[in-house]
Amino acid sequence: MSSLELTGLDGKVAVVTGAGRMRSIGRPIAVELARAGCDVVVTGTGRSPDRYPDDEKAAGWRDIESVADEIRALGRKATAVVSDVSDDRSVDALVHQVIKEHGRIDFVVNNAGAARGEDRRPIVDVEPDVWRRVIDVNLNGSFLMSRAFARKMIEQGEGGGIVNISSIGGKMLPPENAAYAASKAGLHALTACMSGEVGKDNIRVNAICPGIIDTSRLDDMRGEMWDRVVQDYIPLGRAGTGEEIAYMTVFLCSDQGAWITGQIYSVDGGQVAGR
Repeated sequence: MSSLELTGLDGKVAVVTGAGRMRSIGRPIAVELARAGCDVVVTGTGRSPDRYPDDEKAAGWRDIESVADEIRALGRKATAVVSDVSDDRSVDALVHQVIKEHGRIDFVVNNAGAARGEDRRPIVDVEPDVWRRVIDVNLNGSFLMSRAFARKMIEQGEGGGIVNISSIGGKMLPPENAAYAASKAGLHALTACMSGEVGKDNIRVNAICPGIIDTSRLDDMRGEMWDRVVQDYIPLGRAGTGEEIAYMTVFLCSDQGAWITGQIYSVDGGQVAGR
């Protein structure tokens, strides 16, 4: 039996939001899409270098520019754009730039997410502006991106794919995570509803729910807390990697994933089995 090869990605154009961190989910998604044959537009918020983790500083990391360089090293075209997914004018400008520079759009990966912060507390203690920021980035940002780029896909008439990077938090709905969980549960609803609307245009819309992934955003959990959470809650006994989320993303964009839409997949080492 010949080995499985993913097809349908060569020469396609993908946009990946929130792709500037070195240890992340967005970066490997962008790189693996390029490895599969896509030209890739990577976006980020334009972080100031003083906000980089120590390992990024030591590596001379340049945020989305470094990711774009990795994509070019694979022989694919890359564009790095500072963009705010929560602002409709910024999203519209991004669409314009993508079409101007690449001529088309085939896949959108909504990966940008609000950083953990003052939202992780009892709902009675969450300030309205904190709540709005989480919803604006995680849910409204995915809505604005999906809406704007789906219009272009429909206009092209060649189908496409949208992959929303959600979280098992949108299924587990844990205490002291109301803003985050609500944003991700809302993203599940957006995924399901939109899939039923654009299926006639051969556009697939799916969501991936990562569990505990070894990224720089979880560095504050390292040590005893990290070990306890991994051992107690993940049946496979380890945290996931950004690459493991990337592999699922690439599959959903490929010809081999062409009959999948409206689905919300947990990729979490078994943490929320059956959901």
